[in-house]
Amino acid sequence: MTAVSFPGTSTVLGYPRIGPRRELKRALESYWEGAASADDLRAAGAGLREQTWRRLAGLGLAALPSNTFSYYDQVLDTAVALGAVPARYRAGTPEQTYFAMARGTAGLAPLRMTKWFDTNYHYIVPEIGPDTEFGPADPGKALAEVREARALGYETRPVLVGPITFLLLAQGTAPLDRLDDVLGGYAALLAALADEGVDWVQLDEPALVADRTPAELAAVRAAYDRLGALPRRPALLVASYFGDLGEALPALAESPIEGIAVDLVRGEVPRHPALAGKVVVAGVVSGREVWRTDRDRALASLHAIQAGQVVVGTAGSLLHVPYDVEAETGLEPALRDRLAFAEQKVAEVVELAELFASGVRPQRAAVPSRPRESAPVAEREGRSPYPVRAAAQAGRLSLPVLPVTTIGSFPQTGELRAARAQVAAGTLTEADYEALVRGEIEHAIGVQERLGLDVLVHGEPERNDMVQYFAEHLDGFAVTRHGWVQSYGSRCTRPPILHGDVSRPGPITVRWATYAQSLTAKPVKGMLTGPVTITAWSFRRDDLPLREVMYQVADAIRAEVADLEAAGIGIVQVDEPALRELLPLRRADQDAYLAGAVGAYRRATSGAGDSTQIHTHLCYSDADQIAAAIDGLDADVTSVESARSDGRILAESAVGAFTRGLGPGVYDIHSPRVPSVTEVEKLLGAALAVLPAGRVWVNPDCGLKTRTYPQVEAALANLVTAAASARQAL
Repeated sequence: MTAVSFPGTSTVLGYPRIGPRRELKRALESYWEGAASADDLRAAGAGLREQTWRRLAGLGLAALPSNTFSYYDQVLDTAVALGAVPARYRAGTPEQTYFAMARGTAGLAPLRMTKWFDTNYHYIVPEIGPDTEFGPADPGKALAEVREARALGYETRPVLVGPITFLLLAQGTAPLDRLDDVLGGYAALLAALADEGVDWVQLDEPALVADRTPAELAAVRAAYDRLGALPRRPALLVASYFGDLGEALPALAESPIEGIAVDLVRGEVPRHPALAGKVVVAGVVSGREVWRTDRDRALASLHAIQAGQVVVGTAGSLLHVPYDVEAETGLEPALRDRLAFAEQKVAEVVELAELFASGVRPQRAAVPSRPRESAPVAEREGRSPYPVRAAAQAGRLSLPVLPVTTIGSFPQTGELRAARAQVAAGTLTEADYEALVRGEIEHAIGVQERLGLDVLVHGEPERNDMVQYFAEHLDGFAVTRHGWVQSYGSRCTRPPILHGDVSRPGPITVRWATYAQSLTAKPVKGMLTGPVTITAWSFRRDDLPLREVMYQVADAIRAEVADLEAAGIGIVQVDEPALRELLPLRRADQDAYLAGAVGAYRRATSGAGDSTQIHTHLCYSDADQIAAAIDGLDADVTSVESARSDGRILAESAVGAFTRGLGPGVYDIHSPRVPSVTEVEKLLGAALAVLPAGRVWVNPDCGLKTRTYPQVEAALANLVTAAASARQAL
């Protein structure tokens, strides 16, 4: 097709969609609870989209994206657009089908969910196998957003997950074997958008920045040669991010596509002769971090690109950062001046485009975006061998075979959340709030006692978030009031800002753990977040290597473990759900990261005595892929998400790496459905088929914070019943 110039000199690859004050979260949950209609939900979405386009245009952005909004997840949206909807979900209204895939129903489990590359965002995993029947492609959502924006006076660039990434992220046998079928769906979508008068479409291909096999690279060439040759299509911008394209660059550059978006924060300036005839969207502004862009480094990268047209952009979607730092009036001014959230990043893109167009050059030499990793920091002493510890713990805890426990959090009631807000506003005293917290702990302990669990938790009613709570009690962190980032669906987090050296002024969790233990003769777990996860789920400082930051956090957690142990707590759980999340996308970098992460965890926990049982937990992070590293943590018991991932952790290659206690989750807590006793028995039976009963624990996939007490009590009762049945059968 005839060369098409890109519409302007600046763009972003995506934008937050939950709303500056989590408007979408409230609309979704109101709809799910039956308090709002589908029309109400659609109206809320339309309002947020209009707000986004108007703001982006008002900031001076030249080229606006569309179809980046989602009611749950962009991968799920792409599956629906391609007709990749499993037959069991094809019933009811479109909204009912969509949310059944995302959340399940009373009689239907949802699709699997896992982490989006090395982020804390979760995507819904499509099911694509040899027998998958694709329905007709449905361009309705993308077309509707183009028309909405056009009615407001804006031409937009629709965004879809690209075919290679879509298939590589799918669950099924050899999903790339279905490339021809999927490309037929993309051809239909592109034709419909071309007929609508759309000039450009963005296809996101972050999977191309990871190691790819020759066969996969051949599939990239085949896919974009075919799409590029379509007679009816818009110009194509293939967007890579989260790293360097490496060996995938020639496959894209030599194809007929018109544009490539590259990550110049984590990747290198692309060099290929064929780029002379293409548009390159240069991602010089980070979509992952909250620090202001180094203007000189960005300008140096822009001037180094040899391409037909250079457009200034973000290195990825801004989905992963909060909306606006100006809303954070409580931050120290010196820190706030160093920060850029989504709105400030758009302004940076626009400013850099103006400077670049004017020929402005950097004023100083570019420096690396991250400091190089230094030599390993020395670990602390190790613990006794596991058999020695296991004997000491058995004598102290006297637990039954197949002990039943939970991961930590219990439902956070509306009253509790309101009270926390009232304390922040100064309308509720700290004493009254703490009385409410004690009452919640008493309730959680009472529920667990009544249901017959074996190892109890205090329920974490004092915690707003498993990372933010610790950040509020450690030096070196700042927390925001409105810095929400979407994790999945309606679930949002407020990542703290780790900006200085980390230290612990005093005990953080001891008084609540000991209060809970005073209410029961059964063991109560002390609940801590691990150093890797605290680091990963914070916007961390960029002037120290990752390993050094993790080790600073580890020393703070080590002190907390010691205080819990001294207070008589016999089980301490140090959660590391982000262990897999930070794993580099390139294999060459993975061993060094895992060594540092495992070292940080062991530094945090190795001071515990033999009779103190150390637990850890991982969820929604493909733990089977790093089973050996998880075993290297040397925790006495590891609980892992398993119910929603079809027991992947129980595969022989994964479970063989574990030599201590393992709790494969038997209750998917990210769905409102309650598993039956039969379902739990089946999942527990799968664990007992590959592990000795003496090493198996019975637990949910994750914490129970997002569920209601009726759901939790019904589900936990079924866990206790299933465990009792399994014990009798041993």
